[in-house]
Amino acid sequence: MAELSCDALDQLRDKIDAVDAQLIDLISQRLGFVAQVGEVKSEAGVPIYAPEREAAMLAKRRQEADNAGIGGDLIEDILRRLMRESYHREKDNGFKCLKPELKKAVVIGGRGKLGSIFTKMLCLSGYHVVVLEQDDWSNATNILDGAGLVIVSVPINLTNVIISQLNGRLDKDCLLVDLTSTKQQPLQSMLEAHQGPVLGLHPMFGPDVVSLAKQVIIYCHGRGQAQYQWLLDQMAIWGAKLTQAKAQEHDNAMQLVQGMRHFTTFVYGQHLASENPDLAKLLEFSSPIYRLELAMVGRLFAQDAELYADIIFSSTENHQMFGRYLSHFEHASKLLAAGNRQAFIDNFNQVSNWFGEYSQQFLDESRDLLMKASDSRSV
Repeated sequence: MAELSCDALDQLRDKIDAVDAQLIDLISQRLGFVAQVGEVKSEAGVPIYAPEREAAMLAKRRQEADNAGIGGDLIEDILRRLMRESYHREKDNGFKCLKPELKKAVVIGGRGKLGSIFTKMLCLSGYHVVVLEQDDWSNATNILDGAGLVIVSVPINLTNVIISQLNGRLDKDCLLVDLTSTKQQPLQSMLEAHQGPVLGLHPMFGPDVVSLAKQVIIYCHGRGQAQYQWLLDQMAIWGAKLTQAKAQEHDNAMQLVQGMRHFTTFVYGQHLASENPDLAKLLEFSSPIYRLELAMVGRLFAQDAELYADIIFSSTENHQMFGRYLSHFEHASKLLAAGNRQAFIDNFNQVSNWFGEYSQQFLDESRDLLMKASDSRSV
């Protein structure tokens, strides 16, 4: 009986293997068609990321999957993974050049991790790009001469110094842009150093991105919007999601989105190193959510310490924010020391009420992340 069951099982597995082979063939066909779509979009100057089209397509496929008894969540997971692969495959495709008359673009710090991304994207769009690094500064006047676009992509602590050194070196119609994670001071410095168009950008992604599709870039108006709209449109063609903000609004948000997050992650990592646990055992014992949290801590320490020091030490407001956080931590610690369980519950419910409907939204989003983390678990 056991042998018959194994034979039956083998036959079913053979059928599954055959279906898998068909799936691979169909996926290959789909990726091929998507690549052709990408080529047409590039020639026409259409953004590679079309949120309305994506949402409509996913809604239709979900309904079809539900009707077939498969389930909308499954097909959406599959399609989103396929779309991500499609975007990644488009990383070296060319893009339509929206300002072909631009003489040249100069990226100061263009060989750095972030600057190199913009250097590459501008080159893929057909612009003549020149990189200006520290060793080239003696020839900066010649390099900057005739530039229609200058992008400053240097560490935060050097940004204002570099911008000040551009005073009198740029043509009046040259667009001056910075990529710094703070916006008020760099914008002010650019406006003082240059009489032409000025734009502040903050790319909300790290140097390891493969494609700019769906990547957020925050922009802050400086001067001469009509003269830099082409660059915003060009970044949209690259697939970026553009979000406008006032400089003060941006910097206030970054205290929480970046400064606070990186600082608490740094302290947690420091505490882990001090406790010196066996990381392999922690992973073995971890639920998916703790594994994700541990991965985000480890991710920070796999990157450049100088970069995160720049972000955390970029403003006195960060220090004040950390002080307020510490007071809440101390308050919670006192509740624990006093054994005041009810006060903890009361505080918990107050925060829950503050989150409101976002609590359920974040619960749903995190559930999807946790399922993916569980699927990919290898140890």
